[in-house]
Amino acid sequence: MSDDTDACSIAASLGIVGDRWTILILRDAFRGLRRFDEFRRDLDIPRAVLAERLRRLVDHGVMTRRAYQERPVRHEYRLTRMGLELSPILVSLMQWGDRWCREDGPPTLLVHADCGTEIDLHFHCWHCDTPFSATDIASRPGPGEHHRPMPPLEGADPEEPPGDEPSSHRAATG
Repeated sequence: MSDDTDACSIAASLGIVGDRWTILILRDAFRGLRRFDEFRRDLDIPRAVLAERLRRLVDHGVMTRRAYQERPVRHEYRLTRMGLELSPILVSLMQWGDRWCREDGPPTLLVHADCGTEIDLHFHCWHCDTPFSATDIASRPGPGEHHRPMPPLEGADPEEPPGDEPSSHRAATG
């Protein structure tokens, strides 16, 4: 890795959870699947690939492995606190896919378990008590960084209301 990626938390995170199978295993874990055969059946994933991805998630502390049967020994996999903190990332990725990759609407709606209201993620400043958009985010060096800060997102239109087709963003990234 270069110096730029060594200091990048996104690059480090992708080294743990940044492939298709791992994301889908995490999705299934959030849906309540725990056992190897449950993951295998739901994902139709090769056994060796599933075993390697689960081992990596356990090794990095995202999941724990616990025996639930002694003869033969069988294990289940549960999300740790570290793993549970991936929830907003998976929800955001799902909602992004619903918006940009599905012409016929979302296949699944996420709702608040207590009241049944559909959920949506957004940015909110706890200090100012106001919502904000991606174009309002800037960065500054943190305790683990010694590089210059990133400017606000370029190429995005701050006047474009959330929820509209961000054609300028598509052109800038596409």
